[in-house]
Amino acid sequence: MKALSHSVDSSIRLYLDSLWLEKGLADNTRQSYQRDLTHFARWLDEQGEDDLNAVTGQQVMAYLAWRHSANYSSRSTARLLSCLRGFYRFQLRENAISENPLAGIENPKLPRSLPKLLTESDVEALLSAPDVDDAVGLRDKAMLELLYACGLRVTELTQLTLPMLNLRQGVVRVLGKGSKERLVPLGEEAAYWLERYITSKRSELLAARPSEAVFPSTRGVAMTRQTFWYRIKHWARVAGIEKPLSPHTLRHAFATHLINHGADLRVVQLLLGHSDLSTTQIYTHVAQARMQSLHKMHHPRG
Repeated sequence: MKALSHSVDSSIRLYLDSLWLEKGLADNTRQSYQRDLTHFARWLDEQGEDDLNAVTGQQVMAYLAWRHSANYSSRSTARLLSCLRGFYRFQLRENAISENPLAGIENPKLPRSLPKLLTESDVEALLSAPDVDDAVGLRDKAMLELLYACGLRVTELTQLTLPMLNLRQGVVRVLGKGSKERLVPLGEEAAYWLERYITSKRSELLAARPSEAVFPSTRGVAMTRQTFWYRIKHWARVAGIEKPLSPHTLRHAFATHLINHGADLRVVQLLLGHSDLSTTQIYTHVAQARMQSLHKMHHPRG
């Protein structure tokens, strides 16, 4: 694969570095932005344009048309446009360009997708699956309980360190997107399993290796998000759950079950760490769909 020109590569890196400095860009997001910008730059190069700062709105539209013909999803294209908008706003701010080629280009309309939902009985089965007499099983049990009790993102869960837990007060300090901190209550059940795991089995996994990671792997280092999802899929099979699992399955269940039981939407927003209430509102649609389904099933005139 042909390498990008030095000027193009430097422009992309400078933009990503500025995002990291200004917004604390997460590694996963940075890699995603880098892939999108690199793909766009390579497509332009194939069209005979080797300068990102010389791009016109027509070229952007041609790239979007090519993506459509190549069957890219509207969701991935919307993410790409968000990335390009940020990149060219930065170029304007740095006086590298005089006009924004994204001006007037609208995002594709996205279908409103509802999260795949685990029922409360599904969650109970999943949480009961690990063998708590085993060090790995007890660690996984504590992770699942904490994930469901607090609605954490997987990365937030795997990056937890001991100083971020306060079992006496029953709260966890979470480092979310953009390095924003929030305090989330643990609940009695999660606090119980965390304390049991930390006092009895965590040292067994560490095998005398120093680490502040709450959930080390069997190698004694902080678990990766990929490893955790291998573990949760394993316990889903053990529990007999055949529904597809996504990286946010238990986070979705946490939010939906709270709203089903009458929680205020703004409280759920704070617990999830959403900066915009509209992001949280999707869970009201999940709850409404569930109510409609129950009404149709049980009402004599449903």
